[in-house]
Amino acid sequence: MSAEISFIVPESSDGLRLDKVLASPLPESGLRLRRRLCDEGRVRVSDAPRKPGYKVRAGQEILINREQEAVTHSELGVFVVEKTGDFAAVYKPGGVHSAAIEGKDDASVEAVLPDLFDGEVTLLNRLDFLTSGLLLVALNPEAATRYQELEEAGQLRKFYLAEVQGRLDGLATVKNALDTDDRKKTRVLEGDNPDEGRWTGVETLSHDHETRTTLVRCLIKRGARHQIRAHLASIGHPIVGDSLYGSAGNGGLRLHHQRIEFPGFVAEASSPF
Repeated sequence: MSAEISFIVPESSDGLRLDKVLASPLPESGLRLRRRLCDEGRVRVSDAPRKPGYKVRAGQEILINREQEAVTHSELGVFVVEKTGDFAAVYKPGGVHSAAIEGKDDASVEAVLPDLFDGEVTLLNRLDFLTSGLLLVALNPEAATRYQELEEAGQLRKFYLAEVQGRLDGLATVKNALDTDDRKKTRVLEGDNPDEGRWTGVETLSHDHETRTTLVRCLIKRGARHQIRAHLASIGHPIVGDSLYGSAGNGGLRLHHQRIEFPGFVAEASSPF
């Protein structure tokens, strides 16, 4: 299937760098992607490949080839952790997208599922880009429907490991409601959410006195975008490496989806930290 895009340089872009002009036909792309497309010879100006710094002229035609070589599951570090007749759990490393993002030229777990399973399968959950751990897959349409029913009934149990800043002792349940509408950052509200399925249970596992951090295990049943990250930060213990809710670290985001269980299915993946 062709993924070629054609674009005519307007008068307003005369004399500008090619990597800057490419933002018009590729509005969702970042500068790094635009430069990579040029360096790989996938951008042609007046039928000749050009580098990122090439100065374009008004009226020139730019042809962009968005096709890329398929990345395999093994190259991404994705593998099957558990499989039954209806469901499977796969491992997603941190730094890999769960699903394809429209307008971006990045590999994803969803894109390599055909390497791992026959037939039409459905990715049932998502993890943030930097979060590692389990993604669940329905192996048939009936299983996808059943998963939704189990989630609505509160019969899913999802366990996450997180390394948080500071010393946290014992058990805690964070009940605050969350505002996730049209926000990059989820806002924690003052009032509690009446739905217990939206709460975050927190259990202390160990302390690291040298780094002044605590390893905790979190339990959620339904979950919302950034729920664990926002809830932990709201009680004064942001996750190590979380630049959005705390501060950036050198080792990446220390959040891992360790275990999922529901009637008829259990899967667990070892943590990278």
